[in-house]
Amino acid sequence: MSDVAAGGGAAWSPERSAAGGHNPYLIAFVVSIATFMEVLDTTIANVALRHIAGGLAVGIDESTYVITSYLVANAIVLSISGWLSTVIGRKRFYMICVGTFAFASLLCGLAWSLEALVLFRIIQGLGGGGMATSEQAILADSFPPAKRGQAFAIYGVAVVVAPVIGPTLGGWITDTYSWHWIFLINVPMGLLSLFLVGMLVKEPSGAEQERKQLLKDGLRVDYIGFVLVAIGLGSLEFVLDEGQRKDWFGSNMIVGFAFASAICLIALVPWELTRKEPIVDLRLLGRRQFGSCFLVMLCPGAGLISSPQLLPQLLQAELSYTALLAGLALSPGGIVTLILMPVVGHLVSRVQPKYLIAIGGCIVAFSMWHLTGLNGDITYGYAALARIFLSAGLPFLFLPVTTASYDGVPPDKTNQASALINVARNIGGSMGVALAQTALAQRQQFHQSRLVEHAAPSDLGYQQTIDTMTRFFQAQGSNASDAASQAVAWVGQTLQRQVDLLAYIDVFWMLSIIGLVMIPLALIIKPVDLTAPPKGH
Repeated sequence: MSDVAAGGGAAWSPERSAAGGHNPYLIAFVVSIATFMEVLDTTIANVALRHIAGGLAVGIDESTYVITSYLVANAIVLSISGWLSTVIGRKRFYMICVGTFAFASLLCGLAWSLEALVLFRIIQGLGGGGMATSEQAILADSFPPAKRGQAFAIYGVAVVVAPVIGPTLGGWITDTYSWHWIFLINVPMGLLSLFLVGMLVKEPSGAEQERKQLLKDGLRVDYIGFVLVAIGLGSLEFVLDEGQRKDWFGSNMIVGFAFASAICLIALVPWELTRKEPIVDLRLLGRRQFGSCFLVMLCPGAGLISSPQLLPQLLQAELSYTALLAGLALSPGGIVTLILMPVVGHLVSRVQPKYLIAIGGCIVAFSMWHLTGLNGDITYGYAALARIFLSAGLPFLFLPVTTASYDGVPPDKTNQASALINVARNIGGSMGVALAQTALAQRQQFHQSRLVEHAAPSDLGYQQTIDTMTRFFQAQGSNASDAASQAVAWVGQTLQRQVDLLAYIDVFWMLSIIGLVMIPLALIIKPVDLTAPPKGH
């Protein structure tokens, strides 16, 4: 048997399947329910920030801690969730996470102050952080390598479609009811997930044996590793999420968190590599296949999270779309993803992942390039088409990277592998949002300074525009003085709109380049075995 085949076959064992006597595709659907709920909640909360700020009588800047607190708690648990899943038991840990998330969602919906809401969001983040890891590990162990692509296609629908539906649903809920319901709707979904998981998912015998072996001589907790991970990733998440609002390194707070993150993450590497039972198995990153997938996953994470934020933001701020209508512009893309996910899941078992990733990178780059042609008169169809292009590319990125990352990973390391690959997706998403928002602000300043140069009273074009618009407003019934003031105001508004549109175009160019970067990155991924027989399935 070739090395590739050996690597692929080593990553699956029937004793680790969570399906029991049930169809594994049913298990894939069941464990995707909670992921859909968790990802949906994140995007809905972004849309509802203004409503939350108004409802709790706080400023918009203060309300952003509703998002930041969740992301920090989520990042901390996500990084150690592989170890927790092994120690507690995968099914038990997963159900604890779902239960915690649902209960915290109830508390968030009943929150009476910003402080209470932030506290409950931290608890919610602790629950949400462990769900994705457990779900992916369950899928990796319940399906042989040849069928993992199809399994992750079901899971991928939840991860990719939820951010698309989120803004639309969030806009409708907050406009029609109140922000409290964006959290309360998680409760019945959480209860449904708990019931189905309890009834259908089983604790694999192989995983249970590893757990007993690990606890045989007593539980040894890597406390120092936990502290380094918690401070390192938690601080990094805070810097990425709050940096732009606090002027990056012009803020002592951001400098302090950045310094703490750098020190802890640097110290984490030698510490974890010398532990017999590390809380985060960084040795996996030393494997060419897994390390390559970790690196590549940063890019889909950036595209998956940043683009659904930028497009509705553009439509609402510059084109006066309502939150609901801006969300609806993303909806056709969700339909495309639903169609393509099973298609790409089928292709993953027949085409090498690196070629599919390269195709996805090309499609994402094209979709972002398409948006560089925007202007003040773009139609709803233009925005929807841009989202359709991007949605067509994301399955070619998310599914092959996720599937290839488990190739050659030993069965007892799937929990740790799942945790790390999800850390890559989350960090990539946070970095993508931070990079996009920072670039947007800086390019707005640049274009503002350039265009204002031509808005001086001495500029002939400016004088002609003011004269033309003054006559226009006079024709509408304004007197000479008011018409002149209205003309100056109109020029100012038009200039600001041009500044904003040019800045968005620059950001979309940047995201297009990120899409192109994925193509050479994909080529470093090793070929995977596509012929491994589906033993036992």
